[in-house]
Amino acid sequence: MKVSLHGCKYDVGFADKGNKGGVIIAQVSEEARADGVALTALVERLREGDMRALARAVSLVEDRRQGSEALLAACKPLLGQALRVGVTGAPGAGKSTLVDQMVRLLVAAGQRVGVVAVDPSSPQSGGALLGDRIRMQDEGGVFIRSMASRGALGGVAQAAGDVCDVMEASGRETLLIETVGVGQDEVEVSRLADVTVLVLVPGMGDDVQSLKAGVMEVADVYVVNKADRGGSEQVEAEIVAMQGLSMRHEGWVAPVVRCAATTGEGVAELMDAVRRCAAWKKAQGVRRFTPYQEEGGVLRLDHLGVAVRNIDAARNFYEGLGMQVAHEETVEHEQVKTAMLPVGESRIELLEATAEDSVIGRFVAKRGEGLHHIAVAVGDVDVMFEKMKTQGVKLASDAVRVGAGGHRYFFVHPASTGGVLVEIVGDDRRK
Repeated sequence: MKVSLHGCKYDVGFADKGNKGGVIIAQVSEEARADGVALTALVERLREGDMRALARAVSLVEDRRQGSEALLAACKPLLGQALRVGVTGAPGAGKSTLVDQMVRLLVAAGQRVGVVAVDPSSPQSGGALLGDRIRMQDEGGVFIRSMASRGALGGVAQAAGDVCDVMEASGRETLLIETVGVGQDEVEVSRLADVTVLVLVPGMGDDVQSLKAGVMEVADVYVVNKADRGGSEQVEAEIVAMQGLSMRHEGWVAPVVRCAATTGEGVAELMDAVRRCAAWKKAQGVRRFTPYQEEGGVLRLDHLGVAVRNIDAARNFYEGLGMQVAHEETVEHEQVKTAMLPVGESRIELLEATAEDSVIGRFVAKRGEGLHHIAVAVGDVDVMFEKMKTQGVKLASDAVRVGAGGHRYFFVHPASTGGVLVEIVGDDRRK
C-alpha cells in the first residue's frame, strides 16, 4: 500500500511478530532498485525473511520497475514449496472475513502467511479502494498486500502472480489470494492458485446460481458461508446436483464446507479440505489450471490497439458509447501513453506517442490514426515465442518484453499474418 508522508511516497508492509506495531514503513530508492549490487543485497535480505526487503520487493514487481525481471529470476529457484490458495466469489459473500479467519488459524499453527487482496480500482485515481484490507485484522506472522485490479479481467491484477512469487521466496509457507469479486467469470485465480476456493452464501440468487459455468467449474472446494443463517442446506444441495452435471472428471470431487466466517466456525474443516486437495493434486501431478493454452486449448482476443494523436480527444467517442477507461499508463521505454477501455471479454487500447520518433509516432505520421495491431492472449508467451521462431515465422520483436499493464508480449510481422501486426501477450513465467 502506498502512502504519502511529508511529500515522500512510501511502501507499507505488514510485519512479523518481531516488529512491534505490526506496520513497517520503508522508503524505496529508485536508484537502489536499478542498481545491480543493491538488488543482490535485496534478494539476500528477502531470502532471510526481512520484512522491509519484502515490502520493497513487492512494490518493485507490482509496479514493473527497472530491476523487477532480475528480481523475479532470482526468486525462481526458491519457488515450489508454498501452498497457494485462491479465494473467489461474488461481492458480499464474506471473502475478506473468511480469509481473515484462515490467516488466524494458519498463524496460530506457526505458519508464515502471505495475503494478496485484490481490490476494485478506483474510477478516479485508478488505485485500490482497500476495502478488503480494512476488513482484515493484523496478525503476527502475516504479510498483507492490497492491490488494485487496474482493469484486469478475471478478478485478479496482472502482477498478482509475481507478487506471490516474491512472497514465497521470502519464506511464506501459505499464500492466500483473494479476488475482486466480479462474479461468475472470475476464473483467472485458478491459474495462480494450487487450490481454488469458491465462496457462496444463501440468498444471493435462485437455483441458476449453481448452474453457472466458469467459476463454478474451476472450484476445488466450495464454501457455503454465513451458514448460521437459513438456506445453507439448499445451496449445498444445489452444488451437489451441479457436480453430477459437471464436465470435470479428474477424480477429485470438490467437497462442500459450511462456514460462518464471523465466528470462525468451519474454517478448520475448510483448511483440511484445502490440504487434502493439494495433496491429491500433487500425487496426481495435476498442474494449476490454465484457461488459455496454445496447444490444443482456446486462445483469447486480448485487445485491439488503436493509434491516436491524442487520447483525451479519442476517448470522448468511446465514453459516449458507455465505455470507461479502466487503466492509463505511460510506458517510457516504448515512448507511448496508453488507455485501456474494457469491452465485453476484450479491451480497446488507445495508443498516443510521447515522442515523434517512436513506433506509434512514426505510424501516425505515415498512416494516420487507426488500427495499429490486434493482440491475442496465450497460456505461455515464452513457449509461443520459441515455437514461432522455430517455425520460421517473421517476428517484429527480438525478445519477449514487458508492456503496459505489466503484460509480457512480442509482435509478429504483418508479412506472416496477412497484413496486420499481431501482438502475442501473456504474463505467466512459471510454466
